[in-house]
Amino acid sequence: MLYLWLKSFHLIFMVCWFAGLFYLPRLFVYHTQCTDQISDQRFSIMERRLYYGIMTPSAVLTLIFGIALICLNPKYYLMASWFHLKLLLVFLLIAYHGACGYLKSQFTHRQNKYSRAFYRWFNEFPVLLLIGIVLLVILKPF
Repeated sequence: MLYLWLKSFHLIFMVCWFAGLFYLPRLFVYHTQCTDQISDQRFSIMERRLYYGIMTPSAVLTLIFGIALICLNPKYYLMASWFHLKLLLVFLLIAYHGACGYLKSQFTHRQNKYSRAFYRWFNEFPVLLLIGIVLLVILKPF
């Protein structure tokens, strides 16, 4: 029963984390189009609140519940090849999260160097990670 509770909360916070990972780069797309200071400040506030109020707590809780799941059956998870690949994708996701934070701070300090097109492509990366992670967890190949 504990396993199902941990798994449920792991999935809930993962969904919240991905919602932020999908939305923040979209805000960056819109932020690149700002021409006035009021809009610039508004987007900076939205980005900060999303990053620190939703994305980062959700990421931390996703990782906590994921680690708790591993602790219930460490021998199985540490021996499963599919799980090793999943962990690699999760580390890439954490790096992407960090990159989002860096880009957010660039906007905050009015030092954005990238175009709207860059952020449109940047926005697609977590989709690829999500597909890989879900397929690995469901199909458990290898």
